[in-house]
Amino acid sequence: MKKILFAILLSSTTLVYAQRGFSIEETVFGPSKYAPNNLPGLKWTKNEDIFTYLDENRQNLLSRNSKYNWEVKHLATLSDLQSAVKNIIHDDKVEINYFPYQYEWTSNNTITFSMPTAMWVYKIDFDPITKKAQLINKAESKSRNLEYTTNNNKTAYLKGNNIEILTKDGQKIQVTKDTVDGIVNGSDQTHRQEFGINKGMWWSPNNQNLLFYKKDETMVSKYPIPQWDTRVATIKDIRYPMAGMKSEEVKLIIYNTLTNTYTTVQTNEPKEQYLTMVTWDPSSEYAYVGVLNRGQDHLKLNKYNAKNGQYVNTLFEETSTTWVEPQHPLIFIPNSPNLFLYQTDRDGFNHLYLYNTDGKLVKDLGYKDIVVKDFKGFNTSFTKAYYIGSANNALERHLYEVNLKSGATKQLTTAKGTHNANISPSGRYILDQYSNLNTPNKIQIIDTKTNKETILLDAPNPFTGKVDLPKIELIELVSADGHTPLNGRITYPPNFDPTKTYPVMVYLYGGSHAQLVQDKWLGGVGYFDMYMAQKGYIVFTLDNRGSDSRGRDFTRVTHRQLGEAEMADQLVGVEYLKSLPYIDKDKMGIFGWSFGGYMATSLMTKHNDIFNTAVAGGPVMDWKFYEIMYGERYMDTPEENPEGYHKTSLLNKADQLKGNLLIIHGAQDPVVLQQHSMEFVEQAIKAGKQVDYFLYPTHEHNVSGKDRIHMYEKIAKYFDIHLK
Repeated sequence: MKKILFAILLSSTTLVYAQRGFSIEETVFGPSKYAPNNLPGLKWTKNEDIFTYLDENRQNLLSRNSKYNWEVKHLATLSDLQSAVKNIIHDDKVEINYFPYQYEWTSNNTITFSMPTAMWVYKIDFDPITKKAQLINKAESKSRNLEYTTNNNKTAYLKGNNIEILTKDGQKIQVTKDTVDGIVNGSDQTHRQEFGINKGMWWSPNNQNLLFYKKDETMVSKYPIPQWDTRVATIKDIRYPMAGMKSEEVKLIIYNTLTNTYTTVQTNEPKEQYLTMVTWDPSSEYAYVGVLNRGQDHLKLNKYNAKNGQYVNTLFEETSTTWVEPQHPLIFIPNSPNLFLYQTDRDGFNHLYLYNTDGKLVKDLGYKDIVVKDFKGFNTSFTKAYYIGSANNALERHLYEVNLKSGATKQLTTAKGTHNANISPSGRYILDQYSNLNTPNKIQIIDTKTNKETILLDAPNPFTGKVDLPKIELIELVSADGHTPLNGRITYPPNFDPTKTYPVMVYLYGGSHAQLVQDKWLGGVGYFDMYMAQKGYIVFTLDNRGSDSRGRDFTRVTHRQLGEAEMADQLVGVEYLKSLPYIDKDKMGIFGWSFGGYMATSLMTKHNDIFNTAVAGGPVMDWKFYEIMYGERYMDTPEENPEGYHKTSLLNKADQLKGNLLIIHGAQDPVVLQQHSMEFVEQAIKAGKQVDYFLYPTHEHNVSGKDRIHMYEKIAKYFDIHLK
């Protein structure tokens, strides 16, 4: 049974303006061209109920104060900032075209912001307004991954595979000097950025010690990727650890800037393990590390002495019959250095848990089936914490407040949709920005005492008078297991007539850590989807089991058999489509990229009597060719799960291919190697099956820029040829 949730319809019959459909260029550049009005750079100041933001052109920094009924006050202009910067560096060639979007308030009158290789402090006294800039540090132009101490006296950065530190007085410290190919220091690319890893260096709270990854991948197989930019093609080798093969070996090193000494954190054997959740103790005396085994089913949270690197104790362990997937470092309570928050889905949903540094669980802070998506900080007394959580079967996002002592939780935002909200320093006001299917962008202040809402921005529909939007409908289906609700989305052609029949394009992804259907502006639909709808297609998308934000059991059903439960759910969507009288069952197509490319090819082989045409971009064809960190989490190794690898491989099913299949791949793809699609094409040739194939020579896993317009035009024409 289908449950229609809501729909939006803006057709040319309801507007007096002359409108048109999307152009092929707008499938790529439309999101910026038609972005709803916004207040960019919204930030609460450090200790007062004042928030700041930039005007839409990012030329002025503005503020609003609760004391003055949120009236707008100008703080600084771009020319103010540029003049202050030029007065320091004395270089008239330096141009700052926009006020920095990623600024941060570090005190009540000080913001910090970074330019490509420099960190600045900009002081703004509110009353009277005075402005002054200060250059904190400036690294070399080829530096990357800059990490600053909290007192801004030191900057650590990478040059090649080595770490340098630049002090405030201009002194350079060469921390590592490795020249061996395959030895990499301080890189956020450690463990291929799985397990929530987004940095490779951490300054201690006392700003004296730098903790960093040292990755040894000399034993990992080199994988050759041809380069076409010379008359005689060359080879670029990357290190690519395939499932079941030798993995990288990683250590954590602590460099003491006062004594110029190095300490290795004694995480010990086995060498092939994952070091995650790296967190300094507030005292700077200890470091906490999540040590995850290669099988990814046993996690230990360990404590280490920062002076000698020795193991102190294991605070707790987490095991699973499927996998454990740490994604977040510890969050210490600022006024209670012996307490921290830990995130895990071990009880079904990603929740917060309050622990002490002895490893004792103090309070389970979980709330119903709400999945914690984004931690938002504490109130000024540190008695309450705030986070954005997924709600209503992940269709919505809301702000929640939890009392750290009692665990009592309140939902602070109520309007249906997807909220990104922050609490003011006093805890009284919520700065709330949200959208839903019918609301492009709304920003408001909510007084938590009176529930009064002060509207700051209610953005109009950016398409009015310009582009004729198709009808978009969110629906709910039931999964193949018979009891799990699934979120779906249908985009209809303009001037849709239910007495006619239409071809279908199913757009899907289906893999973990992704959600395509959400109650936000346009329902999360892509511009290419809307373009295809305006060309006369019904476009359908379903978030199957295995996708994001629905909890542990929703995800773990895929263990050791990637694609099977996902396909079963997609087939539920197909059956629903077939039940609609306006669907042309003989003209159904499917399009997906990466995991979606794997799904599209799977459905064209394993269930080959449904779709006439498919486009598979950057597709996985056999999980034994995929990398260890992601692949072994879900599939284990080929030796441990030979039946699963055989069942999910598409190379032994190429002979079952029916219909029209276009495979697109980036020749430089370091994620899903081109070998996947080449092996499938080879098997198709042997089986006498025709496959269309297109290669983008200079692109990696995704095709970007103007070439993406070329790609979308190719896909649209492919569907038109076979489905129109």
